[in-house]
Amino acid sequence: MKRMLSFIAIIFIFLGYAFVAEQKHTSNHRNETKRIGLLQYMDQPALKQIQKGVYAGLKESGYTVGKNLKVDYQNAQGNQSNLKTMSEKFENEGVDLSIGITTPASISLANTTSTTPILMSGVTDPRSASLVQNLKHPEKNITGVSDQAPLEEQLELIQKLMPNLKTLGIIYTSSDNSAITQFKKFKQLVSKTGIKLKAYSISNSNDLNQVSQNMVQNVDAVFVPTDNTIAGAMSTLVTNANAANVPIFPTVDSMVKDGGIATYSVNQYQLGVLTGKMAARVLNGEKISQTPIEFIKHGDLTINLKQAQKLGIKIPKDLMQEAQKKGELIK
Repeated sequence: MKRMLSFIAIIFIFLGYAFVAEQKHTSNHRNETKRIGLLQYMDQPALKQIQKGVYAGLKESGYTVGKNLKVDYQNAQGNQSNLKTMSEKFENEGVDLSIGITTPASISLANTTSTTPILMSGVTDPRSASLVQNLKHPEKNITGVSDQAPLEEQLELIQKLMPNLKTLGIIYTSSDNSAITQFKKFKQLVSKTGIKLKAYSISNSNDLNQVSQNMVQNVDAVFVPTDNTIAGAMSTLVTNANAANVPIFPTVDSMVKDGGIATYSVNQYQLGVLTGKMAARVLNGEKISQTPIEFIKHGDLTINLKQAQKLGIKIPKDLMQEAQKKGELIK
């Protein structure tokens, strides 16, 4: 009996020691100054929200800039050459981890190093972008948080606000992987509704004015997938759509604020927070292969009531109440 009690006591002492050692190990990780490279593809409101969320998530997890964290923030301003140069800069600096905001930024980082941990944030389809194949156990040095838009919810929202809709336009950038992926999925969803979908693509922001002017003359409403180029030039699209009295339904809440009607969108700030918390875990020693890709599947409802009134679209009371409680109602 005494031997048994002694054996149990030894086990408890061992477990206690292991727990203290692990806590000390984690604490030491947090007390060390870590270096992160944060690469953002371009300036636009949704990406800024992700960026703010990343800092918040890191801070909540014990990493504060200026205390135990150094962040080299780089913005490529939509230039592919800048992405390459900035990615190489991070690698030359020997950062402990890099974060890519958007698909182009993440791809650039992945093309630069196969050893430094990389987190993607705001990447719609990691598989089609060839960043990872195994979402639960990433096989390379990259994982992160995806911003797959809730397309089913968005289509239902459009139909509810425009029950007599006959022709819906969709506009996207032909080189944007996320936008192309969403276009294909949205096309399949619309094919089951009886609504006619007309697709329009642009090569860059310079095309948007002419293409959108043509589009709004041939559709009853416009849907915009997650598209950084169009988000950055939203004012052009809104001006042309308003002139033709055509409502815009984007996938991102910031684009609703810029003149869209409504959306069920992924909370970009929360997406950034999840990325920051994941980054902290990796900095603390968690292996990329044991860090699954995270997804935010349900969207928050954002409604631009002022824009809806301008275009003569009546917003049902239940949707306004939902936006006030769980999203945002812009008056």
